[in-house]
Amino acid sequence: MELRFIGTTSGGGNCPTLYETDRGTIVVQGYKVTDPEARAQLRDVLDGEDIVEIPRELLIRFAPKE
Repeated sequence: MELRFIGTTSGGGNCPTLYETDRGTIVVQGYKVTDPEARAQLRDVLDGEDIVEIPRELLIRFAPKE
């Protein structure tokens, strides 16, 4: 898989960040959600999947519109 940097709202080059793949998908880099109460509210999380938290602003500014 090849990644193309889309953008970040971090001033120091850290997360959160969005990438576009050569497979037509989006990779999201963010802080892993570890709060047990929040995780208990998730539905159908498959093995190999996880969830991350990012600022709404990241999607508003950089998510592909197509």
